Amino acid sequence: MSKDHGPSIKDDEQYESLREDGMSKEKAARIANSDRHTTGQRGGKAAKYEDQTKDQLYQKAKEVGIEGRSNMSKEELIDALRNH
Repeated sequence: MSKDHGPSIKDDEQYESLREDGMSKEKAARIANSDRHTTGQRGGKAAKYEDQTKDQLYQKAKEVGIEGRSNMSKEELIDALRNH
């Protein structure tokens, strides 16, 4: 039986599993709260990070709140976005 994490987490079992796998609280919550049906339909349609400019990557990093982005290279921005 999974622990109840309150109304902020939609899928407590998935959240706990992701946390046990070492995922951050923020990322586990984001995944556990996503609508699996629409998420699956959207998957794979975004442009690859490598095909985007550094400015585009910087803007995406700004949107998701990655700190230190102004000092990052394109490769570091890609890594930070993938691991956020």
